[in-house]
Amino acid sequence: MTVIPKIELHLHIEGAAPPAFIRGLAQEKGLNLEGVFNDDGSYRFENFNQFLSVYEAACTVLTGPEEFGRLTTAVLEQSIEQGVIYTEAFLSPDFCGGGDVGAWREYMIAMQEAAAKLPEIDMRGIVTCIRHFGPEQAKTAALCAAETAGDFITGFGMGGDEMVGAQGDYAYSYDMAREAGLRLTTHAGEWGGAASVWQALRDLKVERIGHGVNSIEDPALVDHLAEHQIVLEVCPGSNVALGVYPDWQSHPIEKLRERGVPVTVSTDDPPFFHTTLSREYDLLADTFGWDDEVVRDVNVAAAKAAFCDAATREKLLKQLEPTS
Repeated sequence: MTVIPKIELHLHIEGAAPPAFIRGLAQEKGLNLEGVFNDDGSYRFENFNQFLSVYEAACTVLTGPEEFGRLTTAVLEQSIEQGVIYTEAFLSPDFCGGGDVGAWREYMIAMQEAAAKLPEIDMRGIVTCIRHFGPEQAKTAALCAAETAGDFITGFGMGGDEMVGAQGDYAYSYDMAREAGLRLTTHAGEWGGAASVWQALRDLKVERIGHGVNSIEDPALVDHLAEHQIVLEVCPGSNVALGVYPDWQSHPIEKLRERGVPVTVSTDDPPFFHTTLSREYDLLADTFGWDDEVVRDVNVAAAKAAFCDAATREKLLKQLEPTS
């Protein structure tokens, strides 16, 4: 397969932290992360709830802007190795200053400065509230997003436990982000069924859906996504690792694509799921026969859906043009 530049739209900055990076920080600080790692050094979890617990435990070693700057460098260097030319990372003020706008600004600047030192890749930040922290806490994340919206912070989203509450519970936060000019996405249709995607579209008025794979359960929803060209940020390896689908053959990404739904490919939290973006595409080729044309089309769809300025989008699309 030709090496085609890649665009990643669904990447959690803390979830992309190399285990060795987190272990190193813990050792520097003398912190005990017992239960977080397997004997081979990988992250330890067996189900989605354990994954969330381990994720949050690993985040406890990230306690200052300088560390998030170092984390950004480590994550982007991994992405560059995978041929990624543009990435959007979910950044949570809950893990960066506890939702205080002033503290969040310092964290954001540290991440932005780290990204600027790696010209091989463009990065934008999607400020993300944590669903299982509740609607009131989400408002603090939305305020942080609104106060720092600009060239680097371009979107607002929601992660966390999709089974807590309803999408509409967070409408106030989304309205705040929308009024600040931020573009909107949310995790839906990973665990909550097709109904959660309908909720996200109706109650939060998002333009992209994180995961969204349960949409396949509702033919009317699939038709709606295709008709309105609503982009899904699909993370196949994550879905299989967490048991949303039992194996790659069962994953609906190809069925969705064949029905005209714009799909993109991302890694979500790659070291947790023992994956890379190159591995995702290799498995999609092996499982569904994706060739260079499909891979290019998927990345063009990602470029068009990216929460970036017109000049950056034009640059990305030019880089994705066939060379021969």
